Amino acid sequence: MKNAIIGSWRITEMELWDQEDIDMMAPGYFRFDADGKGEFGFIAVQGWLDCRYETRNGKTAVDFSWEGSDEMDQCSGRGWAFLDGDRLTGRLFFHMGDDSGFTAARQTKERGSKGKRR
Repeated sequence: MKNAIIGSWRITEMELWDQEDIDMMAPGYFRFDADGKGEFGFIAVQGWLDCRYETRNGKTAVDFSWEGSDEMDQCSGRGWAFLDGDRLTGRLFFHMGDDSGFTAARQTKERGSKGKRR
């Protein structure tokens, strides 16, 4: 059974940063792959995901851990998201740092660095 979260999502809102900041280097995004991997990017943060897809309280959801970089400094964390109608709503945590809620809309065109670090 294919999880409806799989695919690319454009970050449209975050609690801690405005859209101009989110899109500083490139449009902010999440990508969830069928093999349980994925990636995200916003501002100067890039992360590679280890995902677990599930159904929680009747909603399609994903829990993930991640590792990556923030302005070239190594960082890691965790997060979760669920489908809320046609939007993805979730929270991203930096290990021992900030956390921010986010909302994303499905992208019709794939993006990300498929085939790179995983």
